[in-house]
Amino acid sequence: MQTPSRLAWFIGPVLALALWLPTPALAQQPTDKPPKDPELAELEQALAADKKAQAEATGDKETGKEEGVVATITRTFQSLNPDISFIADVALAYFSDDDPLMVGGHDPTKTGFTLQQLELAVSASVDPYFRFDANIVFSQFGVEIEEVYATTLALPWNLQVRAGQFLTRFGRINNSHPHAWAFADQTLVIGKFFGGEGNRGLGLELSWLVPALPWYVELIGSATDAAGASTARSFFGGDDLGIDGLGDFQYTAALKQFFPLSDNWSLFWGLSYASGPNATGRDNRSEIYGTDLYLKYRPITHGSYTTVALQAEYLLRRRQVPDDVLMDHGVYAYLSWRFAQRWAVAARYELVTGVDDDYLDPAWTGDRQRAGGNVTFWPTEFSRLRLQYAYDVPSWRDGYHMVFLALEFAVGAHGAHKF
Repeated sequence: MQTPSRLAWFIGPVLALALWLPTPALAQQPTDKPPKDPELAELEQALAADKKAQAEATGDKETGKEEGVVATITRTFQSLNPDISFIADVALAYFSDDDPLMVGGHDPTKTGFTLQQLELAVSASVDPYFRFDANIVFSQFGVEIEEVYATTLALPWNLQVRAGQFLTRFGRINNSHPHAWAFADQTLVIGKFFGGEGNRGLGLELSWLVPALPWYVELIGSATDAAGASTARSFFGGDDLGIDGLGDFQYTAALKQFFPLSDNWSLFWGLSYASGPNATGRDNRSEIYGTDLYLKYRPITHGSYTTVALQAEYLLRRRQVPDDVLMDHGVYAYLSWRFAQRWAVAARYELVTGVDDDYLDPAWTGDRQRAGGNVTFWPTEFSRLRLQYAYDVPSWRDGYHMVFLALEFAVGAHGAHKF
């Protein structure tokens, strides 16, 4: 009988072919990894090529090795989507005088409602070498670019450079935005010496984090434009005389020091100096000296929401004018106590002196004092209610009362504030 041998001859190749081909059931089962999108594959190839080129340029062979695709793609799309947030500050104000002497560009100036600002904050890493930051302020009267600058990320020797328009790092409060303040209005001395928007300008800043010290030390120097009625008031201010040489810029230097006193106590102490030309003559200059202190108690050795902070700042101004030198000074100090997760209280005192024949403030001939306090409630970390009272006493006119009910709310990604 030859039938079995013929059957075996037929079945053998069929079984071999069946084992070689995927079964229909397995082929129809869904896989964990769907086919790659052609655009995604192209992006991966471009990233790998950039990585290889960077490795060849730096001589780092390990850098050129292929990384995890998920991590690479995640970083890429993060860089294409910057952190964006909107922060709104509105206030209902009452003044016992119809002409309050407010000095801040975002301060309420009349009884009634005030949109203090709507701030758009944008931040992103440009590449491994630069970070981009911008703060754009919207008000009822227009749009203002408050800050826009690039910061280096990879300089050697603990160096860092900022370039663009920025608030100078003079003192403690000048380079912070209104939503980071402990009070709803600007301090008197900053408004009088620098302007309603604080001291800022287009320029360059170099900072150095001093290594090998038992405490934190940072040295900062910047060169910025000396013009701007609300940003460089003691210098060229609103009368921009132009740039004829290096002496026509504003130069700022600062020393920042941080001392961890214990697990629960910390101290921040700084020294600042600013110098630049003023509008009374080409060779006349203004100088501002400052020192600031921030003492903070926050128990971390046991669970507690308590935070107590004392902040104080003193500024001395010296201005050359034709045939004279004008000198005045100012100080503010406040004590804040966050006694619960959502509640805090604060009290503030301010004193700013005046001088005769002041071309910027002719009526401000004597001392001006202001004292007040506030209560703050945070429904969540994205909103804040603040009730504030103050009594302002200019020596050249009657004093007056002011009451603010301020509301702040934020949406989007916004980083933690600096210590």
